[in-house]
Amino acid sequence: MTEKRRRSSLISRYALIAVTIGATAGLFAWAGGWVHGPIGQQPLTSGRLIDAFEANTGPHPGFRRNHAKGVCVSGRFESNGNGTQLSRASVFRPGVVPVVGRLSAPGFDPTQEDDTAMVRSLALSFTLSHGEQWRTAMNSVPIFAVSTPQALLEQLAASRPDAASGRVDPAKMEMFLEKHPETRAFHEWLSSHPASSTFYDASYFSINAFKFTNAAGNTRFVRWSVVPDATYRPVAASAARDPDFLAHDLSKRLERGPVRWHLMITPAGPGDPTNDATRVWPEERELHRVDAGVLVIGRAESQIDGPCRDINFDPLVLPVGMEPSDDPLLAARSSAYAVSFNRRTREEALAAQAASNRR
Repeated sequence: MTEKRRRSSLISRYALIAVTIGATAGLFAWAGGWVHGPIGQQPLTSGRLIDAFEANTGPHPGFRRNHAKGVCVSGRFESNGNGTQLSRASVFRPGVVPVVGRLSAPGFDPTQEDDTAMVRSLALSFTLSHGEQWRTAMNSVPIFAVSTPQALLEQLAASRPDAASGRVDPAKMEMFLEKHPETRAFHEWLSSHPASSTFYDASYFSINAFKFTNAAGNTRFVRWSVVPDATYRPVAASAARDPDFLAHDLSKRLERGPVRWHLMITPAGPGDPTNDATRVWPEERELHRVDAGVLVIGRAESQIDGPCRDINFDPLVLPVGMEPSDDPLLAARSSAYAVSFNRRTREEALAAQAASNRR
């Protein structure tokens, strides 16, 4: 294939997945005032960004602004105590911790068909002693498409569908790729790792780095993942016959018993980036990862009235012994989640009040 044809193919394919990664990018809106336009213009805020998402994707009142389609899950984390060598967080002490979570795929439409999703996502809330919580939101891709809030803004603009055709403009995408070659790593990973056939045969990754401190006061930067007991299988074309196959398959599987993942913590080595979510750490880091225990999911329920409905899976809700890294996307995620949560819960309340008034 000539370089010109190869590049055209890349841009076209990237345009096709832009809806997916644009939706994933919605996780990483930035905190107010981080990005400023020309003098005289208002700073770009997470609220204005969410406004742009709503304007581009159509209203879906009462649903999350991203990962709108999902299923609540619940279970437990069985800690084996190994994690205490890295963090004094109580979640890593030997024992069992209740967990509520949500399995989903990126996207703004709660009615979208499952076979359109190229990424799976898992969010978890661990309820710890003394009122502490640990919340984490993970994707089935170990890296993210951009590393800064400004790059996110540019990506969203490039992946915005044309109002007339409903398609992404390849020329805009090409300009974005020229300016941000780091984005190719995300595209290439998706190209070589087809989406999993189920929710429970996918691995999920923290993407961002965090700082752990153990009881001795020693600190390490880490990333984590949850690795399934089930063997990964790529999604089959036949799955498209059921637009909701991910949730349906999960429910059937749980009738036979719970599903499990191992929580694996990977310490950074010297020189590993802690502030750039587009870069993977060297493979040899996995030789030193710590198996901290088993995540057990035994129940799935509708997101409409299930236990995950009112949880904001803010990745900065951390117990003592865990802190955010210097990754600028972490505070950004927290800000965007808050805006989405506040808007959808207000919409739910207004809808309930309107229904009550009609009675």
